[in-house]
Amino acid sequence: MKICIINGPNLNLLGKREPEIYGRQTFEDYLVVLKQKFPAMQLEYYQSNVEGELINKLQEVGFSYDGIVLNAGAYTHTSVGIGDCIKAIATPVIEVHISNTFSREAFRHQSYISPNAHGVILGFGLQSYDLALQSFVK
Repeated sequence: MKICIINGPNLNLLGKREPEIYGRQTFEDYLVVLKQKFPAMQLEYYQSNVEGELINKLQEVGFSYDGIVLNAGAYTHTSVGIGDCIKAIATPVIEVHISNTFSREAFRHQSYISPNAHGVILGFGLQSYDLALQSFVK
């Protein structure tokens, strides 16, 4: 089973950025844990701070992979383009957020991804990715 984990802007700063919200672990370190926990999955990881690059990656894997775990970061709340891309591809997308976006600023309550996502998981820290991967296990 091929799964692509895609992270958007500023998620390359996990472990450094606002540790009270996002924790102190880098995503690269957590990815090692995920690969150990899900050895039957072929996990690919991609991160970009650029909206168009995220759309390109979604289109690249959106017809050939078994699943996508997407944390679009702030683009969740602003990108009609990413939302439209998810609607256009065949691969199911699980929207993930480390924090509970509904307990934060009001602008974070809107998602352009959720209406086209297979599911949404938020507020469980990095474990949100673990829960998303579990959703693909048959």
